[in-house]
Amino acid sequence: MQDKQHMDRVTAGGLLVAMGIIFGDIGTSPLYVLTAILGPTQLIREEVIRGALSCIFWTLTLQTTVKYVILILRADNRGEGGIFALFALVRRHARWLTVPAIIGGSALLADGIITPPISVSSAIEGLRILYPNIPTVPIVIAILTVLFLVQAFGTSVVGTAFGPIMLIWFTMLAVLGISQIVVAPSVLASLNPYYAWWLLTQYPGGFWLLGAVFLCTTGAEALYSDLGHCGRGNIRVSWVFVKTCLLLNYFGQGAWLTTIAGEALGDRRPFYSIMPDWFVIIGVAIATAATVIASQALISGSFTLISEAIRLNFWPKVRLRYPTVKKGQLFVPSVNLLLWAGCVGIVLYFRESSNMEAAYGLAITLTMLMTTMLMAYYLYSRKYSGWAVVLFLAVYLAIEGSFLVANLSKFPHGGWVSLVIGAAIASVMYIWLHAFHIKLRLTEYVRIDQYVQAIKELSRDISIPKYATHLVFMSNAARQSEIESKIIYSIFQKRPKRADIYWFVHVDTTDDPYTMEYKVNTIAPDDCYKITFRLGFRVEQRINLFFRKVIEDMVKNKEVDITSRYESLHRQNVIGDFRFVVLEKFLSFENDLPLKERIIMNLYFFIKGFTTSEDRWFGLDSSSVKVEKVPLVIRPVENVNLKRLDNQNRETMPEPVNVNGR
Repeated sequence: MQDKQHMDRVTAGGLLVAMGIIFGDIGTSPLYVLTAILGPTQLIREEVIRGALSCIFWTLTLQTTVKYVILILRADNRGEGGIFALFALVRRHARWLTVPAIIGGSALLADGIITPPISVSSAIEGLRILYPNIPTVPIVIAILTVLFLVQAFGTSVVGTAFGPIMLIWFTMLAVLGISQIVVAPSVLASLNPYYAWWLLTQYPGGFWLLGAVFLCTTGAEALYSDLGHCGRGNIRVSWVFVKTCLLLNYFGQGAWLTTIAGEALGDRRPFYSIMPDWFVIIGVAIATAATVIASQALISGSFTLISEAIRLNFWPKVRLRYPTVKKGQLFVPSVNLLLWAGCVGIVLYFRESSNMEAAYGLAITLTMLMTTMLMAYYLYSRKYSGWAVVLFLAVYLAIEGSFLVANLSKFPHGGWVSLVIGAAIASVMYIWLHAFHIKLRLTEYVRIDQYVQAIKELSRDISIPKYATHLVFMSNAARQSEIESKIIYSIFQKRPKRADIYWFVHVDTTDDPYTMEYKVNTIAPDDCYKITFRLGFRVEQRINLFFRKVIEDMVKNKEVDITSRYESLHRQNVIGDFRFVVLEKFLSFENDLPLKERIIMNLYFFIKGFTTSEDRWFGLDSSSVKVEKVPLVIRPVENVNLKRLDNQNRETMPEPVNVNGR
């Protein structure tokens, strides 16, 4: 109940933060939406303007307000949102839900590559009103490069300014819109849904304009993804202000467009055309700041998405950094580099924001469809009325299905770029998850208690050099009573490892985002223990630190004596040394796999070669870690046709030569 009250609490600071990090993407859409709908060469008609505005209003209402703000924000995972948080809530009910989670997550990451270029380009191109020949591509690339460079230092300092800047931005949108609406108030008639219906059904090619209309709601997924940063109450209240400002600006642009009815839009941009000439430079500066903030929020969201994907076994274990102690501050160097390269590539390939509009929106439509499917299953699993679930699914599959069909017309005009990027990301997720299940299915586990006596005898066998006072093995065995057979092999056969106390540590990733718990299984007092950490999918796996805390608690409770057992050191109460052993698997040559599994496992180990090592991922001190290579034999080769030659078969063998000549 306290969590729910915290989520629904509304504060002035929370509203400002929500405005700064939640609404950047959807808040900068007035820069390009009407330009994309009308196109540069089509003659402008008042009915088309009203139809476009009506579509925008009802899209923001049905898609953003009803689906996301009212309905989907209810599905929080202990205050966290986003497609992977939603998947974590429902994945135990059906394995097939993995498919929409992978498609939706990969499409959202692909969207993170195209959103910063289109937003920043749209803002910078406003300079052409004053400087028609200014080259915008170098400026856009420079801004994006600086934006990605600062990610390594964290954004807590810059983040404090996000809210006030976005407040200025939305206020500017509203004021500019009102200044035009008072001149042509008849444009407010576009609130009537009839005009949207007319545009989509009566106007030639009107249905295909939905692909451009959809751009007004592309940032809706961010409302859910960033739920944990601001809380449900702050998002819902601030959305009322944001939506009002957006609609005022859209209708203001529509009012200006009615004054040039019968003409083609050409190079004019409605967003900048409603500004007084003296305000254009100021407007471009504010717009650029707003688009940088929107891009920053999307980049941070991509980092969070990757960290969740790693702990759900959707993504390789890449290096994660936490630049500041502030919640949500996360930096993923490899993803930052990939996003920067992708954004620069998009700018160089498309060059103009008008060209990027043709590719934008297709990927995020898939994300919204997948979120709808997961949400429907969430409602079903929470025992909501069956008819309510069917109605929700039918309405939003119809709406988003229409958007998807309309967006498919963008495929040959650049939409294929975002789909190729999304497909590449989805392929990595599929390979990683499938390889994980192959390894999990065929890893051999044994009961620890069968080897306790042998471990005790090894510990006391002074004929074997002591390997460490405390020997800690990282284990994948989820059951308290089991460990991998490879660990037993490492202790007794690979090189006998004598220690005073043996520890087996397992990390269990929970569906709850911030769980931090542990259990201790005392297998043999002062000889053998198994520690199981239960960590949420958003908790950094700092096992070195957590294990030390567990030892402190056990010593305090007199459950274990960790002083050295060397007599001279024991008298001085010197703590024994701790040494971690991590078993790193490689694909053995002794495998006979089906073609599909062989390809998946080879790709898995190829990708793994570029990722963070197991010891660094677990946050272990490298000076006290031994990484052992162990072969992964998934399916050994059978029926080896090897023929033995009998010693009596000597006719083909040469006679031995006697060195003495006899």
